[in-house]
Amino acid sequence: MARPGVSAWEPLREPVFRALWIASLTSNIGTWMQNVGAAWLMTSLTPSPVVVALVQAATSLPVFLVGLPAGALADIVDRRRLLIVSQGWMLLSAAALGVLTLIGFMSPWILLALTFALGLGAAMNTPAWQAIVPEVVSPSELQEAVAL
Repeated sequence: MARPGVSAWEPLREPVFRALWIASLTSNIGTWMQNVGAAWLMTSLTPSPVVVALVQAATSLPVFLVGLPAGALADIVDRRRLLIVSQGWMLLSAAALGVLTLIGFMSPWILLALTFALGLGAAMNTPAWQAIVPEVVSPSELQEAVAL
């Protein structure tokens, strides 16, 4: 909840935070679309509900496997560079998924592998995003920035 007299949108006046926030929003929308699309595609590749459920597992498993090391890495390396690399990784994984689907080369196991790769990118991206926010907004706007 915004503090009295402070707009919840105040951090978006910071150009760097605004650019990061818009990029993150765009990436998240793409991730949500990919999650729905991957589950939908899997239902057309195999009728097995277990394999369809593995799509969500492949998305979530990287968070459990690399979440803590990714947080430590975000504290050690240049966070901006980590954001760029992780977003680039997700872009390449999503592009491979799209191309392989378009040319008819998609299989359930390739879909699971690429979904896992996208999950790895997200698992590496999240700690860097959370750690960079205090660097790009003033302390007085941090609460609102985190809420956004």
